[in-house]
Amino acid sequence: MTKITIAKGDGIGPEIMDATLAVLKAAGANLEFEEIQVGEKVYLSGNTSGIPKEAWDAIKTNKIFLKAPITTPQGGGYKSLNVTMRKTLGLFANVRPCVSYHPFVNTKHPVMDMVIIRENEEDLYAGIEHQQTEDVVQCLKLTSVSGSERIIRYAFEFARAHNRKKVTCFSKDNILKQTDGLFRRIFNEVAKEYPDLENEHWIIDIGSAKIANKPEQFDVVVMQNLYGDIVSDIAAEISGSVGLGGSSNIGESVAMFEAIHGSAPDIAGKNIANPSGLLNAAVMMLYHVGEPKTAAMIHNAWLKTLEEGLHTADIYSENLSKKRLGTKEFAEAVIANLGKLPNKLKAKDESQLSSVEVPIVRFKASKKKELLGVDVFVDAQVKPNEIGEKLIQASGNTQLKLEMITNRGVKVFPDGFEETFCTNHWRCRFKEANGKIITMSEVIELLNALHTANIDIIKTENLYQFDGVKAFSLGQGQ
Repeated sequence: MTKITIAKGDGIGPEIMDATLAVLKAAGANLEFEEIQVGEKVYLSGNTSGIPKEAWDAIKTNKIFLKAPITTPQGGGYKSLNVTMRKTLGLFANVRPCVSYHPFVNTKHPVMDMVIIRENEEDLYAGIEHQQTEDVVQCLKLTSVSGSERIIRYAFEFARAHNRKKVTCFSKDNILKQTDGLFRRIFNEVAKEYPDLENEHWIIDIGSAKIANKPEQFDVVVMQNLYGDIVSDIAAEISGSVGLGGSSNIGESVAMFEAIHGSAPDIAGKNIANPSGLLNAAVMMLYHVGEPKTAAMIHNAWLKTLEEGLHTADIYSENLSKKRLGTKEFAEAVIANLGKLPNKLKAKDESQLSSVEVPIVRFKASKKKELLGVDVFVDAQVKPNEIGEKLIQASGNTQLKLEMITNRGVKVFPDGFEETFCTNHWRCRFKEANGKIITMSEVIELLNALHTANIDIIKTENLYQFDGVKAFSLGQGQ
């Protein structure tokens, strides 16, 4: 008997969780359920995290968490509990199968069968944001070697375990040369260790367009957090409905399973929501806890139900469907089909899926790290030449010299264009005149000189090289 934690969530969450639990119990799943409260009611009770301590304790003790969608209240600065749980519990891999069920569910892509593996902890979803001037807000995009290697290696292990043929990487490394560039470099390095699998890379924009047009070209696709969030919803929707998609969130010791859609409060309590996303997540959970026979039985019963044209409102079609069912009635139809196999859709066999080894990747020893300069960010309501001249004068007695100024990434000093639109947020790059290695004492000396000249410093970023390779981007136009 495996004890799992469940949360019924908000909006349509309680309805689809009750439907899913009914199927699990009817199928004889060897599970014990411990329910916790998380989400909107917890937020509004005064708990700004949306989850009480006893809920954390239950999740950490049971290790397996089946979660219905939750609502994060608008306003008030509440952080997403979904993101918080994924990161706090180390759930680094978000696995989202996107499959079409032609000809029983309407889709323009009848041969679609792909899995998107999304990095879950880093990227812009670190949520580190600051307002730096009256006009400019920033968000930090964090990408690590260890985090990238772990998710990429997991994607290859997943492909191998599930008899997939190809792993594709999406990134925007033509523009984001440091962050996305790192992700692609790690992908290329890891791919060499899996000669039995094809590998390829696409820039995120054209790759997304190809998924929308010809998803059958893809098998396993791995990408960073934000891209994966967006692309997986697109892929799920074009497969037939975002309401069909389940996902797993995998960590070294804890795993969370959920539908990929939200809480849909507009249809809550109407018994019209599709429970398939959460039910498919529960199937993934059963494979994870070592109940492949029960998982296959439920999945096959679900496929049989689709074949019979028994559909919820989101996938109901006059041409393809025979009867429109409510949430509860759909679960009852799946239960009635337990033990049956689909006639046309490909049945699941419990022996088809192998467990995926979770890569243990740890931060490696530091390379030789040397300081080359500093980017000083300044708030000033001036023209580029004015701020440039002021900075040159203020830093004149220091070892560091002004190399350039950018505004929103574009070089505007020296030799900027009058046509470039500028805000009051300036990145001012200082380096030693001959490009020599510098010390933090020299940076502090520079900052003191600028402060004395009443220059409004809003942040700094040190410019490093590792093993002689520069680890910072040039200005656009530099």
